[in-house]
Amino acid sequence: MGQPSVAASGAAAPPKPEDPQRKAIPSVPLDALKEKFPEAIEEIAFFAGEVTARIKLARLVEIACFLKDNSRTKMDLLSDLSAVDYPKEPSRFEINYHVYSIPHRHRLRLKIRVAEGESVQTVSGVWATANWHEREAYDLFGITFAGHPDLTRILLPDDWKGHPLRKEYPLEGFPEQHPRYR
Repeated sequence: MGQPSVAASGAAAPPKPEDPQRKAIPSVPLDALKEKFPEAIEEIAFFAGEVTARIKLARLVEIACFLKDNSRTKMDLLSDLSAVDYPKEPSRFEINYHVYSIPHRHRLRLKIRVAEGESVQTVSGVWATANWHEREAYDLFGITFAGHPDLTRILLPDDWKGHPLRKEYPLEGFPEQHPRYR
């Protein structure tokens, strides 16, 4: 009882082919996001067993609150926030929010695009860890977060010139900041 039926030859029927990327990914966070904010999702990608949703910048905080507070998702941890610099793109920076649900044990990556000089609304009121992550993105990329409680440098001295993870930053830093030239 409970066993799959076996064909007369003794072999089980072959499984139906599925998208191997989609198979390993829990659908609950993505399905909930698609149901609540279908117009805010710009792109969905599956890779290496993870799902990524590129969303509209203007809806970031609303989506973050929903994912954290919704009983189906309970995305209660911002485990990481990272940025990528694409200097030739109109929206130069891509920010990646890696969120995790401790009770449900599922992950989701949210991506937004931000232009040079454009500010992103802080999510530090949603996930407390965003306070440090956003300060790091500000320090290393120069991305500003509107409404952040303390948007100051976190890794480099206050008088540091530039943002070292931008593509145009000199590989050895600016000469006046290098100990060899002081």
